[in-house]
Amino acid sequence: MTIPFERIKSRLLANSRVKAEYDALAPEFEISAELLRARLRAGLSQAELAERMGTSQSAIARLESGQTLPSTKTLLRYARATGSKVQVRLSAA
Repeated sequence: MTIPFERIKSRLLANSRVKAEYDALAPEFEISAELLRARLRAGLSQAELAERMGTSQSAIARLESGQTLPSTKTLLRYARATGSKVQVRLSAA
């Protein structure tokens, strides 16, 4: 029997402690999702992007999975390699 991911996610997020941790990690996952969108928009594989950046495919995979938070320097290199522009914005909470 397979349970759909969304059902499991809903059950877990019903717990206020789990929801608080999930929400706290959201900004980090937004960064990784944005990196992935930039690479796909550029039509590059992880290996192709890694070659352009002078790094390894596994380093790109870690960035895109959210396992590693990129430095500003890495974000700029990633943007340049994907033909993207980095924008940082802080908004009122």
